[in-house]
Amino acid sequence: MKNSFLDFEKPIADIYDKIQALKDIVNESPELLPQIAKLEEEERTTTKKIYSKLSIWQTVQVARHPKRPHTSDYISRIFSDFDELHGDRMFGDDSSLIGGIGYLDKKPVFIIGHEKGRDTEEKVKRNFGMPQPEGYRKAKRLMELAEHFSLPVITFIDTSGAYPGIEGEERGQSEAIAKNLALMSELKTPIVVVVTGEGGSGGALALGVGDHVAMLEYATYSVASPEACSSIVWRSSENAPEAAEAMKVNAKELLKINVIDEIINEPAGGAHRNYDAAAALVKSSLIKSLKKFSTFSASELIERRYQRLLNIGK
Repeated sequence: MKNSFLDFEKPIADIYDKIQALKDIVNESPELLPQIAKLEEEERTTTKKIYSKLSIWQTVQVARHPKRPHTSDYISRIFSDFDELHGDRMFGDDSSLIGGIGYLDKKPVFIIGHEKGRDTEEKVKRNFGMPQPEGYRKAKRLMELAEHFSLPVITFIDTSGAYPGIEGEERGQSEAIAKNLALMSELKTPIVVVVTGEGGSGGALALGVGDHVAMLEYATYSVASPEACSSIVWRSSENAPEAAEAMKVNAKELLKINVIDEIINEPAGGAHRNYDAAAALVKSSLIKSLKKFSTFSASELIERRYQRLLNIGK
């Protein structure tokens, strides 16, 4: 996969370009190998230094990185024998939200998550990861199936928000989200939530009520995008960096106020640099969480989930 660099990653990009230039001629000049190794070590050191002190706005940029792994990337690397299920049994299917049943560490689980798509054609097909009401109703149907078969639910959050178009409102967008919130708050089976990229507004929250909410190190989670907040407060989206800082949308800040329960570390330079390593870290977290909640009764899960929500902000 071709590397793509953000503006603040220019020092990393410069070193990377030098490495690639030397690799292009190393077959004719093998004496360049020590120089390449030295530059690769410099690249690792520079990456670690830059990512150790990201601003919140820079974290937002990483969460939106075009190469960041999506739900489908995690599913293919974490779960075996995944069978996707389609449709809400009311209107149709919504490919911006995928879900089905698979095996985690040889144990069956239901998996539901936002999917943004990669190239232009797929992004349009998946509505850029912004679900319609039928997407949330599909998620609700799958969660009810999980409860019926006493299987845990794992959700992956990565969306800028629910689709705001008029057709979504006509088909009951707000109601669909609200019903998911109500169902998840009382679902009689474990729910583990992972915010992998953007966690935007009600579109994210509709998959976000759980017994354990984890967040990748460079993901974001907020009631509105920084641009939307900036437009409301300053009447312009140009103040989005200041809005992001004020909203404290990053994992470290959200952990402090109990919005999330765990920060999952990412590979050096972000999950987009090493899909396999990122997926392995997420898988380890999921196995640990589900093992913990497998011993809880349904009533204990619901009471604990309720108390967890009451504890937010404390």
